[in-house]
Formats: sequence, structure tokens, C-alpha cells
Amino acid sequence: MNERNGVSMSGWFILLVVVVGAAYAANVLIVLFTRTGIPDEVAIPIIQKLGLVVAAVIFLVLPGFFINQPNERKVLTFLGHYIGTVKNSGFRWTVPFFKKKKVSIRLRNFETKQLKVNDANGNPIEIGAIVVWRVNDTAKALFEVDNFDNFINIQSESALRTIAMRFPYENHQGESSLTSHTEEVAALLEAEIAQRVIVAGIDVTEARISHLAYSREIAHSMLQKQQAHAVVMARQTIIEGAIGLVEMAIEQLETRKIVELSEDKKADLVSNLLVVLCSEGESQPIVDVGTR
Repeated sequence: MNERNGVSMSGWFILLVVVVGAAYAANVLIVLFTRTGIPDEVAIPIIQKLGLVVAAVIFLVLPGFFINQPNERKVLTFLGHYIGTVKNSGFRWTVPFFKKKKVSIRLRNFETKQLKVNDANGNPIEIGAIVVWRVNDTAKALFEVDNFDNFINIQSESALRTIAMRFPYENHQGESSLTSHTEEVAALLEAEIAQRVIVAGIDVTEARISHLAYSREIAHSMLQKQQAHAVVMARQTIIEGAIGLVEMAIEQLETRKIVELSEDKKADLVSNLLVVLCSEGESQPIVDVGTR
């Protein structure tokens, strides 16, 4: 079922017709009662009948009036049949027998519950997301699903679980992960949710991770792992820098012919320089390598 335009008219025009018609009927009654020679016992029943007709017409017309706010739609149904959707905003009128259901097409957002899932490496994590959405097709939203608000909530949580299981929490080899590739994860999450809720006539504008953390039972262990990894990476950087400095020192000594270094002296120099450059404590004295 797809959305189609409903039947409606300007409420001001219909109101003007009702007022003019009522005024004309009142004028007819006045003329009938005052300017003709009809006896009162004949005129009064006629006036009463005309008054009842006018009142009945007004009573039937009034339920057809309604107001559409900006970014609001009225879905019209009659005896279980979908008639159409009124998209025009303002003071409107439609067939009084139509049932009118208000549907907002404004942007909405909600935050999912913090879900506990396993990432691609099997580590339990806690994850949540914020989803921005709006109703695009009012007919599908009302008639294809039972409750479109509840529908998008559940489908968003299901999509979030699916995306979370595709990626590791973090990855030190440069591959995609939940922490390092947030834009990629957000785009995939948005596409996953949009695909699931299209049947309900819903457009997903944005979806982003709002909460991401290791589960409590492993949070401390994973923090220690991260710290250990950081220490290893720092040590690696220090060692690479120290080796470069040692190479430069030996090259400068030989180029400038400051000292003549035997293989044993080079080994001692390299050893002591590495100790000095890589040591966290006080520097150790460098052995005398001799002079020319």
C-alpha cells in the first residue's frame, strides 16, 4: 500500500458557504414570517422545519473541518478503506464521514538501549546508538506495521547488534574497528536500519554510535592489555630511535676520523650507547674507546 493524495478543500471556503447559506435561510424565514400573510399557525411549523434542516446541514458539515500543522499529515479512511492522505497545511475540510488520523512527518530521534553483544573477536562489549528518522509514507506507516514507533526501535537494536558483531572493538593492524572507523560504522548502521524499516515507510536520516565500551566483566583486563600494548609500542619506538642514533654516531666518528674503532670497540660503544638511550634510570658511563 502506497500513499496517495486525499480529498480536501480550503476550510475557509466551506465555512463561508455555510455562513452565507445560513444567512440566506434566516432571511427566507424572516421574509416568510413578516412579509407574507401566512397565518402564524402555518408559518411557525414551516419555520421550525427549515430551521431543523439548516441545523442538520451545519451539524453534518462541522465534523469535516480540521487543521493540519506544518509537517503534519491527515490519513483519511472510510469504513476500513484507505482514502488518501491530506498533505496541505492550514484550515482544511473534507468529507465529514471520513475518519482522520494524524501522522507527524517531523524529524524524530531516539537512543537505543545499551546492548551487550560480542564483537568480531568474541569480546563482550556494551554499545548504544542514536537514530534520527522521519515518516515518509504515511500509508505504509499506519497500515503495513502495527506500531511504527515500536517497529523502528526494535529494528534499530537488531541492526546495531548485527553491525557490532561484524567489527572488532579495536584493531592494532590498521583494519576497520568500532573505535577507529566510526564514520564507516555509522554509514553501515544507517544503511542497515534503513533497509529494515523501508517496509514501514520510514526514512533514516542519521545513525551514530552513542555508547561504546568493553563489558564490565572484562573492562579491567582489557585496560591492562591496552596499557601493555602502549608500553610495547613506546619501547619499540625508543629502540628504533636509539639504533638510528648509534648508527649515526659511529658513522660520524669514522667520517671525521676522530677515533679509530676496532670491532671490539664498536661493540662496546654500541652496547653502552644503547644502554644510555634505552635506560629508564640514570645513564651508565660509557667506556673509553680510546683516541688517536
